Amino acid sequence: MTEKRQVSYDLNDSAIPRFSVAPMMDWTDRHCRSFHRQLSRHALLYTEMVTTGAVIHGDRDKLLGFSPGEHPVAFQLGGSDPADMAASARIVAQFGYDEVNINCGCPSDRVQSGSFGACLMREPETVAACVSEMKTAVSIPVTVKCRIGVDEQDTEQALDAMAAAVFAAGADGLWVHARKAWLQGLSPKENRDVPPLDYDRVLRLKKQYPDKFIGLNGGLASLEAAEPFVGPLDGVMLGRAAYHDPALLGAVDRRLYGAGTGDVTPWQAVERFLPYVEAELVKGTKLSNITRHMLGLFHGRPGARSWRRILTVEAIKPGAGPEVVEKALAAVTAPGQGRSVAGNRSDHAA
Repeated sequence: MTEKRQVSYDLNDSAIPRFSVAPMMDWTDRHCRSFHRQLSRHALLYTEMVTTGAVIHGDRDKLLGFSPGEHPVAFQLGGSDPADMAASARIVAQFGYDEVNINCGCPSDRVQSGSFGACLMREPETVAACVSEMKTAVSIPVTVKCRIGVDEQDTEQALDAMAAAVFAAGADGLWVHARKAWLQGLSPKENRDVPPLDYDRVLRLKKQYPDKFIGLNGGLASLEAAEPFVGPLDGVMLGRAAYHDPALLGAVDRRLYGAGTGDVTPWQAVERFLPYVEAELVKGTKLSNITRHMLGLFHGRPGARSWRRILTVEAIKPGAGPEVVEKALAAVTAPGQGRSVAGNRSDHAA
């Protein structure tokens, strides 16, 4: 058996994930990730959470399959049995993912009933055992995404205990959603908004672990809000803001990775994405399954309502094809914007 080369996040390496799009159930599927990749070459993209049972026993090609163009892409795993987590991580690595992440932050009843997600904040030793087994099984980075605590926990003690346990077990990074999760009394949606944010708690944790990757998640509504944390912390993770206003991703490479290229405009992103759309339609994918992730692209721009309306109404029709996207794009292409979509596509293909 070939000895595995352990890969971890080197804080001196420009490839560390200074920016990522959070894992979001029902949203960050492979079509969403492929679309977001047109806006940023460097952002780390996350899958939706998938349970160990689904990974081990389910349709792996459907659940784990992704396009090579999505790299760098991380897989979020839900589970708490170390052996199953290691077996799942091995499968994830075989599929070619760049990272595997343990979900210790989701507060939903379904996740709690499976004894994983945010309830694992009470069991840092279990998470550490999972990390240890996964690190033995795979060479890709193993990270954890957690809350600062749950219910009546003291957030100083709870987060310290989680960080100490997982870093001692070899975790390559810790993404912290800077809110408590209330497992009783609040819905998953309310858990994303109601508990107060405590960014200072995450900053204090970083001072304890200057040589470990610690990233921030929770309540970051724009690059302007997120950017000041890159430096004091190692990375920032945006969720709903990036999904509902994906155009902000067009500036990520320049602002957070120092790329010397210009920002990607929404128009350029659509043009770049059309070949993917066409290829997926040939495979039998419904246009609406792809375009639902694009609705917010022109948020706040003239014609945004027409863009959303055309994609929403016409993409669901039988036989809907790329012409629907072109029609929607024409509705937001301002006079003097430049070449036609077809012209840009021809240039891009050349």
